[in-house]
Amino acid sequence: MMLPLYRLLTTILGPVIGIYLARRRRLGKEDPVRFAERLGTPGAPRPEGRVFWLHAASVGEAQSMLPLVGHLLHNHPDVHLLFTTGTVSSARMIEGRLPPRAIHQYVPVDRPGAVRSFLNHWQPEIALWAESEFWPNLIHETQRRGIPMILINGRISPRSYRGWQRAPGLLRSLLRRFDMCLGQTDGDAARLRDLGATAYKCVGNLKFASPPLAADEAALSDLAARTAGRPIWIAASTHEGEEKIAAAVHRELKDEHPGLLTIIAPRHAHRGPGILASLANGSAQLRLRSKGELPDAETGIYIADTMGELGLFFRLADVVFMGKSLVPFGGQNPLEPLKLDRPVIHGPHMANFQDMTDHLASSDGAVRVEDEEDLRRAVDTLLKDHSRRAELARNGRSYADAQSNVVEAVSAEIERLLKSDHGASHT
Repeated sequence: MMLPLYRLLTTILGPVIGIYLARRRRLGKEDPVRFAERLGTPGAPRPEGRVFWLHAASVGEAQSMLPLVGHLLHNHPDVHLLFTTGTVSSARMIEGRLPPRAIHQYVPVDRPGAVRSFLNHWQPEIALWAESEFWPNLIHETQRRGIPMILINGRISPRSYRGWQRAPGLLRSLLRRFDMCLGQTDGDAARLRDLGATAYKCVGNLKFASPPLAADEAALSDLAARTAGRPIWIAASTHEGEEKIAAAVHRELKDEHPGLLTIIAPRHAHRGPGILASLANGSAQLRLRSKGELPDAETGIYIADTMGELGLFFRLADVVFMGKSLVPFGGQNPLEPLKLDRPVIHGPHMANFQDMTDHLASSDGAVRVEDEEDLRRAVDTLLKDHSRRAELARNGRSYADAQSNVVEAVSAEIERLLKSDHGASHT
């Protein structure tokens, strides 16, 4: 009953959705040049032959899918891959990173007309959905056309699970349309089963296959020269409230660690000027990267409010604190700094990566802190103790490398569906 109601509402509320999208455009959350793609108008011609379609919601999901894209295209030299995302930041992230025969488009807004226009044009042979991006019209119309679907790296957090249990009907009707649901973890696979998936398993987490974050070599060399000899720690992917905690830790440690440089890299780069204003009354000298400012010998806190440069600042730092974890928002991916051999600290709120943090805790691969005072002690200890930093980084890297065959395992599930009666009948 919920799906027909949803389809009706997304049809008759077209003007309201149009107002919402117009507001997003004004706020810079939609691409003004390619906005027509969001309405189902193709931004590129369909290539001849077979097309696989992979959809990932935003930056993190898109990043984790890139190794699978390359693997699929290598195994299917006659195939083009359509890669859709929904955010401007994800489009910028993958620009220039997709291999030949991969095409990026924005996913259409979930209205029946836009969805039909999109599928009429691209006519994919198979649809691969990343993580927890459940758009009812898109899923319904894809399945109605007989296009096989797999949920890749499916994620249902315990919090989301509790929410869906209160109104399970819509999600159950959607999950049953997937030919296979691959959970990130055994726990995710079990929650997908409980919520309605009829075929489910876990073969590994594709986040483990993501390559280390890139860094501009010239920029890294310049910053390394400017900060040579200084102790450096980074509060990465921070959310509101965590920047003030990082600044307080800096004030408390700067005398104990002469020359201390604290880097704050907010999860949402547009917050940089606001963070600068909120910290301006402190004793540390501040610099803002989005203004082109670089740290000098007097800089105490460097606000790295730019997109796509975390790989640069992780390489620069001696210690990494992963944000969104001292506030109750679920944490950020600890694998990114671990793959760069950096010791990681995180807060107690890591529900989005609970399986990872549980394993890291059992293998001494990261340090958990509860509050500001805990964070101060952890940063102080790691900056003083090089051998402990190295041990922590080594243990963390060993865990980050643990699922080296996950791309092949996920690809095998895709191949199995393509060769099944469902996949073969569509080919």
